[in-house]
Amino acid sequence: MRYCKKCVIPDTRPGIQIRADGICSACVGHGEKERFIDWDKRRAVFEAIVDEVKRLNKGYDCIVPVSGGKDSTYQVIKCLDYALRVLAVTWKTPARTEVGQYNLDNLVKLGVDHIDYTINPDVERRFMYKTLVKSGDTAIPMHMALYAIPLRLAVALGIPLVIWGESPHLEYGGTEAERNIDTLDLAWFKTHDILQGTSVKDWTDEDLTGKDLAAYRLPGDQEFKTAGIRSLFLGYYFRWDPEENLAISKNHGFRVRAEGPKTGYYDYADIDCDFISIHHYFKWLKFGFTRLFDNLSVEIRNGRMSRKEALKIITERGDQTPYEDIKKLCQFLQISEGHFWQIAESFRNRNIWSQENGRWVIKGFIITDWEWS
Repeated sequence: MRYCKKCVIPDTRPGIQIRADGICSACVGHGEKERFIDWDKRRAVFEAIVDEVKRLNKGYDCIVPVSGGKDSTYQVIKCLDYALRVLAVTWKTPARTEVGQYNLDNLVKLGVDHIDYTINPDVERRFMYKTLVKSGDTAIPMHMALYAIPLRLAVALGIPLVIWGESPHLEYGGTEAERNIDTLDLAWFKTHDILQGTSVKDWTDEDLTGKDLAAYRLPGDQEFKTAGIRSLFLGYYFRWDPEENLAISKNHGFRVRAEGPKTGYYDYADIDCDFISIHHYFKWLKFGFTRLFDNLSVEIRNGRMSRKEALKIITERGDQTPYEDIKKLCQFLQISEGHFWQIAESFRNRNIWSQENGRWVIKGFIITDWEWS
């Protein structure tokens, strides 16, 4: 494993490349974002899109996919600032937290209509178990649902605009071409690996039929094109900073997690669902880094933390294995914790992990005196 010399991200992170000078593509992209992007020009383009939608549309102007997190709260606030008529749409996690529900209710009170879309929990349970066993990721159904549901509703209801949050390639690393993508359309899913290269048809069998998984299905290419839906990243048009988004959201009633971070570094991220921490945990087994590395790298790029400070925090917080959330997941999936750990172990990446004295270790790990358990 090679680590970025500026932040703490390793080259095992999907989508990351480390240049010959030791700097990762995410840090390169962040620097270019600050130096070369004309944000006033991009804002003007967004405002032109908004004016066109408001002039031509007689119903809802846009759909905003929301979880109740600080980013989706910020997205709604931004849309309301532009006097857009918003339909907020949520895929309801089967493990919504108390603070997650509070923040979602608060978001709706800002002045939007809202659909809280619940999928048959038995279907969701069987689907999550299948993706856990085959892909080592219970979040594939989550990602399929939170992308498919808003896009299908936009087509069905004739809503011309869908406004997502940050541009992942602009914020977390991507090629120069990817960093200039402003649109999340159907082609985006085919090009990028957010769903691990799968679609509903790849998970359909006698146990889970196409009808069972209807909620997870993206609209067809032709119907999406005919509907003329624009689906864009808000973070392409406006600077995206988690701390700035938090400040704005808190001023409108958003609450952080009183107990501190659920996973990673922030007390305001990944707090609406008890199962998201398990999605992040598998990064440790598959790629040798944790959610903490992601968060601290963002702080370094934004100039709020040094690399030395980040390494100290990683040492202090360890691998953050979410034992309590794993227990809750096993109860939902109706499996034993022992069975879960057998599945998890099968996804340990032997290209980066090796055994020494009966313990799994990562040779050349970024922390030299790491406490391997």
